[in-house]
Amino acid sequence: MKMTRRDVLGGVAAMGVAGAFSAKPLRAQKDMGTPATAPPAKPMKRVLAIGDDQTGYQHDSVSHALATMERLGRASGEFTTTIRTDSQLITKGKVYGTGKYAAPPVGTNRTNAKNLNDFDAIFFYGLGEGTLSESQKADLLSFVHDDGKGFVGAHTAIDAFYSWPEYGEMVGGYFDNHPWGVAEGTVIVEEPSFPGWASLPATFPIKDEFYMTQMKPYSRSKVDVIARLDASKMDLTKKGLRADLDFPVAWAKTYGKGNVFWSTFGHPDANWDDVRVQGIYMGAIRWALWLVEYAVRPHGVKG
Repeated sequence: MKMTRRDVLGGVAAMGVAGAFSAKPLRAQKDMGTPATAPPAKPMKRVLAIGDDQTGYQHDSVSHALATMERLGRASGEFTTTIRTDSQLITKGKVYGTGKYAAPPVGTNRTNAKNLNDFDAIFFYGLGEGTLSESQKADLLSFVHDDGKGFVGAHTAIDAFYSWPEYGEMVGGYFDNHPWGVAEGTVIVEEPSFPGWASLPATFPIKDEFYMTQMKPYSRSKVDVIARLDASKMDLTKKGLRADLDFPVAWAKTYGKGNVFWSTFGHPDANWDDVRVQGIYMGAIRWALWLVEYAVRPHGVKG
């Protein structure tokens, strides 16, 4: 059977990303002849992956992005993923269905629906103003700020909820524009110790859609910039560029008790087959789930 490029990349991802997080084989016990006993399996963490873009531009890569993270999470043995293309589960209240399963007295709550209390982190690849109610917005902020849960935003996560400033404060900034469209760029890694970045070189080329952020609320005093775009290698004749030429492509921050991460990577569908992109988001999710440690340290431009 002929192997496709995706088959090869998928196999590499399974071994290179998921395999890196799998448990090591047990060593034989000292008492010869006594078989090693596996320790009790730890319960897997739970991630809610949302691709709700019904009120904004619908990226073709959203489905593949969510499916990829679900696959890698299960292969790692560390977390399972519930995929949704709506925001229904962003609540701490009861979730009802429709028709005969609608809220009483019309029906009964028999939908087996979960809510935020059932999850440990959110992976968000949505955009637009969304359909969240005020109570849902409060529950999302509380999920991160008060409960200490995680939020990992992919690509368009900063192109959302402009009329909800608390969201911008939580995620760390808002999209301004992408002056180069999908283009070749060079990434400068400023914090290689952040989970998922240690195996990457200090600089590396990648083709993606690089988002530019507004000054408010984005500030290096509030976020830990993990990597930025090398502005010296981009076309600086484009209109509307930031005066400081500071173009972060990934950052981490805390919001109350919780961990928040965002990266610009993931516009092209094919980039979700790139083991570098997979590793970056896997590292971020593991950090958001408190499976690995990293202390956020806002700083000026490095490298």
